[in-house]
Amino acid sequence: MKKVIFDIETKNTFDDVHSNDPADLDISVVCLYDSESDKYLSFLEDQFDDMWPYFQNADMIVTYNGNHFDLPCLQPHAPFNLSNIKHVDMFQKMREVTGKKLPLNGIAQSTLGIAKSGHGLDAIAWWNSGEIQKIIDYCIQDVKVTKAVYDYALEHGELKYEDRSTKEIVSAKLDTSNWEQAENPSQGGLF
Repeated sequence: MKKVIFDIETKNTFDDVHSNDPADLDISVVCLYDSESDKYLSFLEDQFDDMWPYFQNADMIVTYNGNHFDLPCLQPHAPFNLSNIKHVDMFQKMREVTGKKLPLNGIAQSTLGIAKSGHGLDAIAWWNSGEIQKIIDYCIQDVKVTKAVYDYALEHGELKYEDRSTKEIVSAKLDTSNWEQAENPSQGGLF
């Protein structure tokens, strides 16, 4: 199954645009992992035309909190409906199982002993100071962490997190059996 695992960084915050709608934010970079080529790629806004074929050819997309942030942020730029692509949002999967809003960094640290390299607000500061390569490096690292967490969940059927009260590492069982099954075999070629 051809997967695109992706993450977005923005040029501004919700406070900056006086809105809580991700569609109102300006994108600085989209970084993705393409399973078909086994490559990590980055795209600035003027390069989006080169990016869309990766999404159009994907059988599925994988994000962490993509339903509430990345997809609504990216959709206004897309020349097709991104919701037509099967989507596994690991934030949502963990919330369904635990009832908690768990950050990617905490899950990556508890499950794999790896961490993100910064915070989304760092990326906005880097944009404002013209440090574009720092944003790309940070975003690619987020995609690598997301991929590692996804791969672990798929193989082991669980992810781990630290309980805020007890500080114990807790395993959350996930049913990954349908994550890589096609939702609609005729889906290919919709775009």
